[in-house]
Amino acid sequence: MATHKDDLDTDEVLANEEELQNALCVLAGSDPENCSYSRGYVKRQAVFACNTCTPSAAEPAGVCLACANKCHDGHDIFELYTKRNFRCDCGNSKFCDFQCHLCPVKDEENVRNHYNHNFNGCYCTCDRPYPDTDDQNDDEMIQCVVCEDWFHSRHLGCTTVEPEELQEMVCEACMNKAPFLWIYAAHFAAPPVINIGHPAEEEEEVEVDVEDEDCEPSRSGDEEPSTSTEHTKQEEAANRSSPCKRTHEEMSDSPGAAITRTVECKLKELQAQGRERLRRGAVFWPYSWRSELCTCTSCKRAYVAAEVQFLMDQSDTILAYEEKGLDEPFGQHPLMALTSSMDRVQQLEVIYGFNELKTSISAFLEQCVSEGKTVTVEAVHQFFEELRARKRRRTNAGYQ
Repeated sequence: MATHKDDLDTDEVLANEEELQNALCVLAGSDPENCSYSRGYVKRQAVFACNTCTPSAAEPAGVCLACANKCHDGHDIFELYTKRNFRCDCGNSKFCDFQCHLCPVKDEENVRNHYNHNFNGCYCTCDRPYPDTDDQNDDEMIQCVVCEDWFHSRHLGCTTVEPEELQEMVCEACMNKAPFLWIYAAHFAAPPVINIGHPAEEEEEVEVDVEDEDCEPSRSGDEEPSTSTEHTKQEEAANRSSPCKRTHEEMSDSPGAAITRTVECKLKELQAQGRERLRRGAVFWPYSWRSELCTCTSCKRAYVAAEVQFLMDQSDTILAYEEKGLDEPFGQHPLMALTSSMDRVQQLEVIYGFNELKTSISAFLEQCVSEGKTVTVEAVHQFFEELRARKRRRTNAGYQ
């Protein structure tokens, strides 16, 4: 029994360390010392919102990692994970008289920034905060790689899949804004498992699991088909769907392929095969799915029109960003073991406090050496009292 408990404790420690390492690698991909504003619209960076400086939902704003800790130390800030093509707002017109300490000269507004309700602390189609003290469900949240909003798994309109196998999710709304993605989904995404229960009833699921085009989709339980026209269309689509991902070569050689490899547009080639899937619920994709997207001139124009041109960029992905962060020393910070029980804002405060302390001590000792002074107990006490006074001044200033 004791051995079993030790195994559980060990697993919990390892899980905490992995979670913290993932949290820190998100931060490691961003510059912790310099405001990112001078770099323009950064491809991807950690972004924060300050509820102390910009509490109005009408004026959402985001700040970079360095500003969150150096300009907004002691403020009520919350993490937005990462955002794509974002430029730091700290100190611009949205902050009234507040001025950025790191980069004071900025445009009044970053017109290319995209904001959503995340900047006001709300998420998902339910528009609720996270963590939500009124929500009794222990439900993880998943980020859409297109709109970058976060969704409760129960509000995705489908059953979630193992993240180790499928790395990226596109919500139903974003799929419909770029409807050509449904064609790719029929070939490369995970088979849909759709929640079809009514809101007032217990939900049941239908998993599309077809071995060939003549088979009926498998059903869980004794689900009776709906007589509605919409459901009939969905069943017809399900009867033509495929259960697994296939390579481009396999699809080109399949009996249903009506177009040869000489066709320049991959999307048209996939359309010609007639394979479809239910256009409902979020879609989960394997990490390699972006490489399957057609890059002909016509398709590139479609991506731009739907504002999803970033899907052609493999380095845009969250996974690519996090892997870069893991290669940085920040992602392997020695304080990881001490901060496993803290949230990310607290982790940042500890790490920055440690770095500031280390820098201050080095400067103090170097000054003593350069002035030929002996390091006395009284001098050390005075040094730490000055550090505490400096911290109090910053904290008080943050709440004025």
